[in-house]
Amino acid sequence: MPRRQEVASCLASFKRPNSHLCQTCLLSLHNQQRLASTATAASAPQPSPIEPPPSDRVTPSTQSTSLHTTYRIRASVLLSRPPLLTRDLTPFEKAYFLYQKRLNERLALPFSRYFYYQKGTPGDVEWKRKIKERTTPARDIGRYNAYDREAGWNDEVLVGERVGEPEEMVEALVRDAEVEVEVKDGEEEDGGQEVKKESVVKPMPRVTEADRVGDKRSLDRLLQRTLYLVVRRGEGRWWFPSDALVGKESLHTAAERILVQAGGVNMNTWIVGNIPLGHFVRNYVKPMVEKDKSQEIKGAKYFFMKGRIMAGQANLKDNKQGLTDFQWLAKDELQQILLPRDWNAVKNILAER
Repeated sequence: MPRRQEVASCLASFKRPNSHLCQTCLLSLHNQQRLASTATAASAPQPSPIEPPPSDRVTPSTQSTSLHTTYRIRASVLLSRPPLLTRDLTPFEKAYFLYQKRLNERLALPFSRYFYYQKGTPGDVEWKRKIKERTTPARDIGRYNAYDREAGWNDEVLVGERVGEPEEMVEALVRDAEVEVEVKDGEEEDGGQEVKKESVVKPMPRVTEADRVGDKRSLDRLLQRTLYLVVRRGEGRWWFPSDALVGKESLHTAAERILVQAGGVNMNTWIVGNIPLGHFVRNYVKPMVEKDKSQEIKGAKYFFMKGRIMAGQANLKDNKQGLTDFQWLAKDELQQILLPRDWNAVKNILAER
Protein backbone atom coordinates (compact mmCIF):
# COMPACT_ATOMS: atom_id res chain seq x y z
CA MET A 1 0.00 0.00 0.00
CA PRO A 2 2.75 2.57 0.69
CA ARG A 3 4.05 1.95 -2.80
CA ARG A 4 0.62 2.56 -4.33
CA GLN A 5 0.16 5.76 -2.32
CA GLU A 6 3.52 7.04 -3.56
CA VAL A 7 2.53 6.36 -7.16
CA ALA A 8 -0.82 8.09 -6.67
CA SER A 9 0.80 11.18 -5.16
CA CYS A 10 3.26 11.40 -8.03
CA LEU A 11 0.44 11.20 -10.54
CA ALA A 12 -1.50 13.91 -8.66
CA SER A 13 1.54 16.17 -8.76
CA PHE A 14 1.89 15.48 -12.45
CA LYS A 15 -1.68 16.60 -13.09
CA ARG A 16 -1.02 19.98 -11.44
CA PRO A 17 -0.17 22.76 -13.91
CA ASN A 18 3.04 23.75 -12.15
CA SER A 19 4.62 20.18 -12.16
CA HIS A 20 7.71 19.66 -14.26
CA LEU A 21 8.86 16.01 -15.09
CA CYS A 22 11.11 14.66 -17.77
CA GLN A 23 9.99 12.21 -20.45
CA THR A 24 11.69 9.19 -18.83
CA CYS A 25 9.95 9.81 -15.49
CA LEU A 26 6.60 10.17 -17.20
CA LEU A 27 7.03 6.80 -18.99
CA SER A 28 8.11 5.06 -15.77
CA LEU A 29 5.12 6.41 -13.87
CA HIS A 30 2.76 5.33 -16.63
CA ASN A 31 4.07 1.74 -16.58
CA GLN A 32 3.80 1.53 -12.79
CA GLN A 33 0.18 2.74 -12.93
CA ARG A 34 -0.68 0.04 -15.52
CA LEU A 35 0.91 -2.74 -13.43
CA ALA A 36 -0.94 -1.55 -10.33
CA SER A 37 -4.28 -1.66 -12.17
CA THR A 38 -3.58 -5.21 -13.41
CA ALA A 39 -2.71 -6.46 -9.90
CA THR A 40 -5.92 -4.97 -8.50
CA ALA A 41 -8.04 -6.69 -11.16
CA ALA A 42 -6.35 -10.05 -10.54
CA SER A 43 -7.00 -9.89 -6.79
CA ALA A 44 -10.75 -9.41 -7.36
CA PRO A 45 -12.86 -12.60 -6.94
CA GLN A 46 -13.81 -14.37 -10.26
CA PRO A 47 -17.32 -15.70 -10.82
CA SER A 48 -17.58 -19.51 -10.99
CA PRO A 49 -18.49 -21.01 -14.41
CA ILE A 50 -22.05 -22.08 -14.90
CA GLU A 51 -22.31 -25.83 -15.39
CA PRO A 52 -25.01 -27.20 -17.68
CA PRO A 53 -27.79 -29.27 -16.18
CA PRO A 54 -27.35 -33.05 -16.15
CA SER A 55 -29.83 -33.42 -19.03
CA ASP A 56 -27.54 -31.37 -21.36
CA ARG A 57 -24.28 -33.24 -20.58
CA VAL A 58 -23.18 -35.52 -23.56
CA THR A 59 -20.16 -37.83 -23.66
CA PRO A 60 -17.69 -37.35 -26.58
CA SER A 61 -18.42 -40.81 -28.00
CA THR A 62 -22.11 -39.94 -28.52
CA GLN A 63 -21.63 -36.42 -29.80
CA SER A 64 -20.40 -37.60 -33.25
CA THR A 65 -22.25 -40.13 -35.42
CA SER A 66 -19.37 -40.75 -37.96
CA LEU A 67 -17.52 -44.10 -37.90
CA HIS A 68 -13.77 -44.55 -37.75
CA THR A 69 -12.44 -45.28 -41.26
CA THR A 70 -9.70 -47.90 -41.64
CA TYR A 71 -8.25 -50.58 -43.96
CA ARG A 72 -7.77 -54.29 -43.45
CA ILE A 73 -4.13 -55.43 -43.38
CA ARG A 74 -3.54 -58.58 -45.44
CA ALA A 75 -0.38 -60.54 -46.21
CA SER A 76 0.14 -62.06 -49.68
CA VAL A 77 2.87 -64.61 -50.36
CA LEU A 78 4.78 -64.55 -53.67
CA LEU A 79 5.87 -68.19 -53.43
CA SER A 80 8.25 -68.95 -56.29
CA ARG A 81 10.28 -71.78 -57.73
CA PRO A 82 13.56 -70.39 -59.10
CA PRO A 83 14.96 -71.42 -62.52
CA LEU A 84 16.58 -74.86 -62.58
CA LEU A 85 18.40 -74.44 -65.90
CA THR A 86 20.30 -71.67 -67.61
CA ARG A 87 18.49 -69.91 -70.42
CA ASP A 88 18.90 -70.86 -74.07
CA LEU A 89 21.75 -69.20 -75.91
CA THR A 90 21.10 -66.58 -78.53
CA PRO A 91 22.33 -67.21 -82.11
CA PHE A 92 25.15 -64.73 -81.55
CA GLU A 93 26.26 -66.51 -78.38
CA LYS A 94 26.22 -69.90 -80.13
CA ALA A 95 28.39 -68.59 -82.97
CA TYR A 96 30.76 -66.90 -80.51
CA PHE A 97 31.35 -70.04 -78.42
CA LEU A 98 31.90 -72.17 -81.52
CA TYR A 99 34.43 -69.66 -82.81
CA GLN A 100 36.28 -69.71 -79.47
CA LYS A 101 36.46 -73.51 -79.46
CA ARG A 102 37.83 -73.67 -82.98
CA LEU A 103 40.29 -70.89 -82.22
CA ASN A 104 41.53 -72.93 -79.26
CA GLU A 105 42.12 -75.89 -81.59
CA ARG A 106 44.36 -73.75 -83.80
CA LEU A 107 46.36 -72.29 -80.91
CA ALA A 108 46.74 -75.46 -78.86
CA LEU A 109 49.66 -77.83 -79.33
CA PRO A 110 49.08 -80.93 -81.45
CA PHE A 111 47.56 -83.87 -79.60
CA SER A 112 50.25 -86.30 -78.39
CA ARG A 113 48.62 -89.54 -79.40
CA TYR A 114 51.23 -92.03 -78.12
CA PHE A 115 51.40 -90.25 -74.76
CA TYR A 116 47.84 -91.37 -74.02
CA TYR A 117 47.50 -94.56 -76.12
CA GLN A 118 50.08 -97.26 -76.58
CA LYS A 119 50.49 -98.36 -80.16
CA GLY A 120 48.42 -101.41 -81.08
CA THR A 121 46.18 -101.32 -77.98
CA PRO A 122 42.35 -101.25 -78.17
CA GLY A 123 42.44 -97.63 -77.04
CA ASP A 124 44.72 -96.74 -79.93
CA VAL A 125 42.45 -98.50 -82.40
CA GLU A 126 39.40 -96.67 -81.03
CA TRP A 127 41.23 -93.36 -81.27
CA LYS A 128 42.07 -93.96 -84.94
CA ARG A 129 38.42 -94.66 -85.69
CA LYS A 130 37.19 -91.47 -84.00
CA ILE A 131 39.85 -89.15 -85.38
CA LYS A 132 39.06 -90.42 -88.88
CA GLU A 133 35.43 -89.34 -88.46
CA ARG A 134 35.91 -85.87 -86.98
CA THR A 135 39.51 -85.04 -88.06
CA THR A 136 40.11 -83.15 -84.77
CA PRO A 137 40.65 -84.11 -81.11
CA ALA A 138 37.76 -81.82 -80.09
CA ARG A 139 34.47 -83.67 -79.94
CA ASP A 140 31.92 -80.85 -80.19
CA ILE A 141 33.06 -78.52 -82.99
CA GLY A 142 32.09 -80.60 -85.99
CA ARG A 143 34.33 -81.98 -88.69
CA TYR A 144 37.25 -79.59 -88.58
CA ASN A 145 41.01 -79.70 -89.19
CA ALA A 146 42.85 -76.84 -87.54
CA TYR A 147 46.14 -77.58 -89.37
CA ASP A 148 44.83 -77.85 -92.89
CA ARG A 149 46.28 -75.04 -94.99
CA GLU A 150 43.25 -74.85 -97.23
CA ALA A 151 40.31 -75.42 -94.84
CA GLY A 152 41.91 -74.71 -91.46
CA TRP A 153 40.87 -71.07 -91.39
CA ASN A 154 37.42 -71.59 -92.85
CA ASP A 155 35.56 -71.26 -89.57
CA GLU A 156 32.31 -69.86 -90.88
CA VAL A 157 29.19 -71.91 -90.32
CA LEU A 158 26.95 -72.08 -93.36
CA VAL A 159 23.25 -71.26 -93.19
CA GLY A 160 21.22 -74.29 -92.18
CA GLU A 161 24.06 -76.19 -90.53
CA ARG A 162 23.53 -77.39 -86.97
CA VAL A 163 27.16 -77.16 -85.94
CA GLY A 164 27.32 -75.20 -82.69
CA GLU A 165 23.75 -75.99 -81.65
CA PRO A 166 23.58 -77.35 -78.06
CA GLU A 167 21.48 -80.34 -79.15
CA GLU A 168 23.99 -81.24 -81.86
CA MET A 169 26.88 -80.96 -79.40
CA VAL A 170 25.15 -83.30 -76.96
CA GLU A 171 24.56 -85.86 -79.71
CA ALA A 172 28.19 -85.62 -80.79
CA LEU A 173 29.42 -86.19 -77.24
CA VAL A 174 27.12 -89.18 -76.81
CA ARG A 175 28.26 -90.74 -80.08
CA ASP A 176 31.87 -90.22 -79.12
CA ALA A 177 31.34 -91.85 -75.72
CA GLU A 178 29.85 -94.99 -77.25
CA VAL A 179 32.59 -97.59 -77.59
CA GLU A 180 32.30 -100.31 -80.22
CA VAL A 181 33.34 -103.72 -78.99
CA GLU A 182 33.88 -106.64 -81.35
CA VAL A 183 32.85 -109.97 -79.89
CA LYS A 184 33.99 -113.15 -81.67
CA ASP A 185 31.59 -116.03 -81.80
CA GLY A 186 33.69 -119.20 -81.54
CA GLU A 187 30.81 -121.54 -82.27
CA GLU A 188 30.40 -120.34 -85.83
CA GLU A 189 32.59 -121.98 -88.46
CA ASP A 190 33.26 -118.79 -90.35
CA GLY A 191 34.46 -117.10 -87.15
CA GLY A 192 31.75 -114.41 -87.31
CA GLN A 193 32.10 -111.25 -85.23
CA GLU A 194 29.44 -109.18 -83.52
CA VAL A 195 29.91 -105.46 -82.87
CA LYS A 196 28.31 -104.06 -79.73
CA LYS A 197 28.20 -100.57 -78.29
CA GLU A 198 28.42 -99.85 -74.61
CA SER A 199 25.39 -98.00 -73.27
CA VAL A 200 25.91 -94.36 -72.35
CA VAL A 201 23.78 -92.35 -69.94
CA LYS A 202 22.23 -89.52 -71.94
CA PRO A 203 21.42 -86.13 -70.40
CA MET A 204 17.80 -85.27 -69.68
CA PRO A 205 16.03 -83.02 -72.21
CA ARG A 206 15.42 -79.37 -71.41
CA VAL A 207 11.75 -79.75 -72.39
CA THR A 208 9.84 -81.94 -69.95
CA GLU A 209 6.67 -83.97 -70.28
CA ALA A 210 4.76 -81.29 -68.36
CA ASP A 211 5.78 -78.76 -71.01
CA ARG A 212 4.53 -80.98 -73.81
CA VAL A 213 1.11 -81.65 -72.24
CA GLY A 214 0.70 -78.13 -70.77
CA ASP A 215 0.33 -79.20 -67.13
CA LYS A 216 0.35 -75.88 -65.25
CA ARG A 217 0.04 -77.56 -61.86
CA SER A 218 3.41 -79.24 -62.23
CA LEU A 219 6.67 -77.77 -60.97
CA ASP A 220 8.58 -79.69 -63.68
CA ARG A 221 7.79 -77.16 -66.40
CA LEU A 222 9.52 -74.08 -67.77
CA LEU A 223 12.77 -75.07 -66.11
CA GLN A 224 14.41 -71.88 -67.39
CA ARG A 225 11.82 -69.56 -65.81
CA THR A 226 10.63 -68.54 -62.34
CA LEU A 227 7.20 -69.93 -61.46
CA TYR A 228 4.76 -68.34 -58.97
CA LEU A 229 1.94 -70.01 -57.07
CA VAL A 230 -1.54 -68.56 -57.66
CA VAL A 231 -4.80 -69.88 -56.21
CA ARG A 232 -8.50 -69.39 -56.84
CA ARG A 233 -11.56 -69.44 -54.58
CA GLY A 234 -14.49 -71.12 -56.30
CA GLU A 235 -15.03 -69.48 -59.68
CA GLY A 236 -13.52 -66.20 -58.52
CA ARG A 237 -10.38 -64.43 -59.61
CA TRP A 238 -6.83 -65.77 -59.49
CA TRP A 239 -4.58 -64.28 -56.82
CA PHE A 240 -1.61 -65.13 -54.65
CA PRO A 241 -2.21 -66.94 -51.31
CA SER A 242 -3.28 -64.24 -48.85
CA ASP A 243 -5.17 -63.67 -45.64
CA ALA A 244 -5.76 -60.98 -43.02
CA LEU A 245 -3.44 -60.61 -40.04
CA VAL A 246 -4.70 -62.13 -36.79
CA GLY A 247 -4.18 -60.07 -33.63
CA LYS A 248 -0.61 -58.82 -33.27
CA GLU A 249 0.69 -61.25 -35.88
CA SER A 250 3.67 -60.10 -37.95
CA LEU A 251 3.80 -60.27 -41.74
CA HIS A 252 6.47 -63.01 -41.62
CA THR A 253 4.44 -65.19 -39.25
CA ALA A 254 1.27 -64.55 -41.22
CA ALA A 255 2.97 -65.63 -44.46
CA GLU A 256 4.06 -68.94 -42.93
CA ARG A 257 0.54 -69.58 -41.60
CA ILE A 258 -1.04 -68.73 -44.95
CA LEU A 259 1.09 -71.24 -46.84
CA VAL A 260 0.19 -74.03 -44.42
CA GLN A 261 -3.52 -73.21 -44.51
CA ALA A 262 -3.62 -72.79 -48.29
CA GLY A 263 -1.17 -75.36 -49.67
CA GLY A 264 -0.92 -77.91 -46.90
CA VAL A 265 2.05 -79.22 -44.94
CA ASN A 266 3.69 -81.11 -47.82
CA MET A 267 5.57 -78.03 -49.05
CA ASN A 268 9.05 -77.22 -47.77
CA THR A 269 9.02 -73.43 -48.00
CA TRP A 270 11.12 -70.50 -46.79
CA ILE A 271 9.87 -66.94 -46.23
CA VAL A 272 12.71 -64.61 -47.20
CA GLY A 273 13.13 -61.82 -44.64
CA ASN A 274 10.66 -59.76 -42.63
CA ILE A 275 10.30 -56.80 -44.99
CA PRO A 276 7.66 -56.97 -47.77
CA LEU A 277 8.60 -56.54 -51.42
CA GLY A 278 5.81 -54.03 -51.93
CA HIS A 279 2.21 -53.23 -51.12
CA PHE A 280 -1.08 -52.70 -52.90
CA VAL A 281 -4.20 -50.79 -51.78
CA ARG A 282 -7.55 -52.08 -53.00
CA ASN A 283 -10.60 -49.90 -52.29
CA TYR A 284 -13.97 -51.62 -52.01
CA VAL A 285 -16.81 -50.50 -54.25
CA LYS A 286 -18.95 -49.99 -51.15
CA PRO A 287 -17.36 -49.55 -47.69
CA MET A 288 -18.09 -52.31 -45.18
CA VAL A 289 -19.15 -51.76 -41.57
CA GLU A 290 -17.99 -54.18 -38.88
CA LYS A 291 -20.51 -56.10 -36.81
CA ASP A 292 -20.03 -53.92 -33.73
CA LYS A 293 -20.50 -50.81 -35.96
CA SER A 294 -17.32 -49.28 -34.57
CA GLN A 295 -15.29 -49.09 -37.81
CA GLU A 296 -15.90 -48.58 -41.49
CA ILE A 297 -13.66 -50.72 -43.76
CA LYS A 298 -12.85 -48.82 -46.95
CA GLY A 299 -10.66 -51.53 -48.46
CA ALA A 300 -7.64 -53.77 -47.94
CA LYS A 301 -3.89 -53.17 -47.97
CA TYR A 302 -1.90 -56.13 -49.31
CA PHE A 303 1.75 -56.56 -48.33
CA PHE A 304 3.69 -58.97 -50.56
CA MET A 305 6.14 -61.33 -48.82
CA LYS A 306 8.76 -63.25 -50.80
CA GLY A 307 8.87 -67.02 -50.42
CA ARG A 308 10.74 -69.97 -51.96
CA ILE A 309 9.65 -73.58 -52.34
CA MET A 310 12.43 -76.12 -51.76
CA ALA A 311 10.53 -79.37 -52.21
CA GLY A 312 7.03 -80.79 -52.22
CA GLN A 313 3.86 -79.64 -53.92
CA ALA A 314 0.71 -77.72 -53.04
CA ASN A 315 -2.29 -79.75 -51.92
CA LEU A 316 -5.69 -78.05 -51.58
CA LYS A 317 -7.50 -81.06 -50.18
CA ASP A 318 -7.63 -79.84 -46.57
CA ASN A 319 -7.15 -76.10 -47.10
CA LYS A 320 -8.96 -73.75 -44.72
CA GLN A 321 -9.51 -70.86 -47.13
CA GLY A 322 -12.03 -72.37 -49.53
CA LEU A 323 -9.54 -72.70 -52.41
CA THR A 324 -10.49 -74.85 -55.37
CA ASP A 325 -7.58 -74.65 -57.82
CA PHE A 326 -3.92 -73.64 -58.07
CA GLN A 327 -1.33 -73.09 -60.80
CA TRP A 328 2.42 -72.47 -61.13
CA LEU A 329 2.81 -69.68 -63.69
CA ALA A 330 5.58 -67.54 -65.15
CA LYS A 331 5.41 -63.76 -65.29
CA ASP A 332 3.96 -63.50 -68.81
CA GLU A 333 1.35 -66.14 -67.94
CA LEU A 334 0.30 -64.19 -64.85
CA GLN A 335 -0.46 -61.16 -66.99
CA GLN A 336 -3.07 -63.19 -68.88
CA ILE A 337 -5.12 -64.29 -65.84
CA LEU A 338 -4.76 -61.42 -63.34
CA LEU A 339 -7.00 -58.39 -63.37
CA PRO A 340 -5.37 -55.27 -64.86
CA ARG A 341 -5.23 -53.47 -61.50
CA ASP A 342 -3.73 -56.56 -59.82
CA TRP A 343 -1.17 -56.99 -62.59
CA ASN A 344 -0.07 -53.34 -62.34
CA ALA A 345 0.50 -53.84 -58.60
CA VAL A 346 2.90 -56.80 -58.95
CA LYS A 347 4.48 -56.58 -62.41
CA ASN A 348 7.54 -54.65 -61.19
CA ILE A 349 8.37 -57.06 -58.36
CA LEU A 350 8.24 -60.30 -60.38
CA ALA A 351 11.30 -61.88 -61.96
CA GLU A 352 11.60 -61.63 -65.74
CA ARG A 353 12.83 -65.23 -66.06
